[in-house]
Amino acid sequence: MLPIFRSRQQAQLLARLLDNPEGESSLSDLSTQLYIPVASVHREVERAERAGLVRSRRVGNSRLVSANPDSPYHEPLRQLLVMAFGPPELLRAALDGLAGITAAYLFGSWAARWQGEEGPRPPADIDLLVLGDPDRDQVYAAVNEVSTELGRQVQATIRPADWLESGEGSFHDTVVSRPIVSVLSRGPQEQTSTAAATAR
Repeated sequence: MLPIFRSRQQAQLLARLLDNPEGESSLSDLSTQLYIPVASVHREVERAERAGLVRSRRVGNSRLVSANPDSPYHEPLRQLLVMAFGPPELLRAALDGLAGITAAYLFGSWAARWQGEEGPRPPADIDLLVLGDPDRDQVYAAVNEVSTELGRQVQATIRPADWLESGEGSFHDTVVSRPIVSVLSRGPQEQTSTAAATAR
């Protein structure tokens, strides 16, 4: 994605923290949200705090970590990290409030890089598959906002909820034969709750 960091875990953790300078997260929360072992989160937080990129405080038995926006490296590093590693989180946040979405995935060259496939250059754009029956205008508006923040185009494709299992054609075959990255997945209860919240 951006092979200048020691590991993808380090980059994901910094991207999460630096892109939310007013938020605080415990080490266990970061481990759960990013699927990174707590020991690795602790190690990366220690490095980042020594570099002045993050700060932490103790509340009971928890260590709460937040970005340090006073660091001169904060904003330029935040921009780099969000552009390279931010698409799943940004798109999840953008789509989560929209009714009618059963799942969303990143596919294509960006997803392949995320899964470790090497390539000659960074992906120029990002391919997003949205499954379900959402309001298309809402989806495209949400995705356009993320495109602006990332500085690269997110191309959204909308298909029925069961398209991955029952779809046909060359596009379907290409998508299912290559890596995909889950952005959002909802059960029936979550869809109903989101639809009710949107109606209110």
